[in-house]
Amino acid sequence: MAKYQDIDRLLKDWPYEPGEVLARIAKARDGRDVIQMRVEMGILQMEVNRRPDGQRPNGFDTYYDHLLAEALHAGKEFELTEEQCSEADREFMQYYHRRICWLSLREFHLAARDADHTLAFMDFVAAHCNDEEWIVSHEQYRPFVMFHQVQARALAKLEDDGAEGAIGEINAGLKRFHDLFAKYDAEERYEDDELVRRLEELKESLREHYSVGRTLDEQLADAVAAEQYELAAKLRDQLSRRGA
Repeated sequence: MAKYQDIDRLLKDWPYEPGEVLARIAKARDGRDVIQMRVEMGILQMEVNRRPDGQRPNGFDTYYDHLLAEALHAGKEFELTEEQCSEADREFMQYYHRRICWLSLREFHLAARDADHTLAFMDFVAAHCNDEEWIVSHEQYRPFVMFHQVQARALAKLEDDGAEGAIGEINAGLKRFHDLFAKYDAEERYEDDELVRRLEELKESLREHYSVGRTLDEQLADAVAAEQYELAAKLRDQLSRRGA
């Protein structure tokens, strides 16, 4: 056994900064990449792929994958146990930590991937848990995860295809937000929601910085709203040709 097992030197060389997400990619001894996050009294280390803690629950890449297999086997009668809910919480937290690290590192495709996982898992547990209080305690975080998803997808699109595509991603995300508010009969709160406002601000910032006017999708929506169906048909043709 090594004489000293503390991580004093690591902590000293990487000071903690309150309020900041401090993340980095590091090399493990076997040569694989790992992602590290500085927290107040230590360092979290996570795998870059599959489940962040590197475990393979019952041989599956994630606990969500394991539960999907369980549900498929059990059929319509499948219902989450208290222990399974607890294990789901562990995976939610792990993916949260890695997601905010990816955003800090500007690895937007990977941040979007992890947000997609969390939202799909949230849908699953909501469908298979009979504890309404537990479901509500998780659903309150859905807008926050959606915000990360839209932000990450838009900025990944900006890198890949440019500002117009990024604006399209934001508009699609805002529609999902509106649908969520409508689901809970809270449409009157949509425009004043902080996360919605932040996405609108990001969209207008991109529009201004990259000198992007109304996109074809936005022009089409405007034409339909104004019942200008001939113009709408022409815009649909342009969009179709663009996607060909």
